[in-house]
Amino acid sequence: MSRSTVRIVPRSTEAGDDSLGTAGLARFEAFADEGRWVGYTTTVPGVMSGWHHHGENDTYIYMVKGTIDLEFGSDGRERASAVAGDFVCVPAGAIHREGTPPGEPAEGVVIRIGSGPTVVNVDGPDG
Repeated sequence: MSRSTVRIVPRSTEAGDDSLGTAGLARFEAFADEGRWVGYTTTVPGVMSGWHHHGENDTYIYMVKGTIDLEFGSDGRERASAVAGDFVCVPAGAIHREGTPPGEPAEGVVIRIGSGPTVVNVDGPDG
């Protein structure tokens, strides 16, 4: 993307990338270049992603709608929830999974800064 050009990317209404293999969780890319990925994510109610990390990318999320529940840490025993209006930071390499409560979809703006793949699927966190 040229630094001297303003671009507007309309919000997509088409199916997003479900690269985690999680039905009901979609990512819509708006901008991507070396070291940055910016997009939007939607999650239907009652969905939990598989365990993954974002490689060498720090991930920042601004929650627009709903709640996401995150599991992380040793053996995945730590938990946190973010609601509309919250910001979330998932450091590079942090193994986690996220989902939504039953009956409540979620939407958020996602920014990834770093290098390499943006999603790396794993079996789960170590103990």
